[in-house]
Amino acid sequence: MPLFSTPTQFAALALVFVAGWLFGLASHPGGKKWKARYLAERDAHASVKKDGDVRAAAAEKRAVEAERENARLVKAAEAARVAAPVVERRVVDDRSVAAPVAHPSAASAARPAYARPAYNADGTKRGWFDFDQRR
Repeated sequence: MPLFSTPTQFAALALVFVAGWLFGLASHPGGKKWKARYLAERDAHASVKKDGDVRAAAAEKRAVEAERENARLVKAAEAARVAAPVVERRVVDDRSVAAPVAHPSAASAARPAYARPAYNADGTKRGWFDFDQRR
């Protein structure tokens, strides 16, 4: 059997809901605290947005000034274009380029360019602490 089945029960339910709504409105403080918080948040958001707009305008101004300066420098470079200075190369021992010098290095300090395999040559797997068998 349903909880509410007769019109009298539905009327009582509606009366309880309306009474609860009226009680809630009567006991509500008026929302002064929430209105003050909302206004403070709105003002903070406005100031942050204004600051961001000022910064964006300043950045745009700097970019336009940099582009203007770049265009001025390009025009100045094109107007004052000169030939590169000629460097005279002297021949030493009939060779114009010196041979590359090989720097000696210790063979034991060099690390292999490949990773060590997980398995040894005989098929056994290396253990966790087998550090002594370096290739």
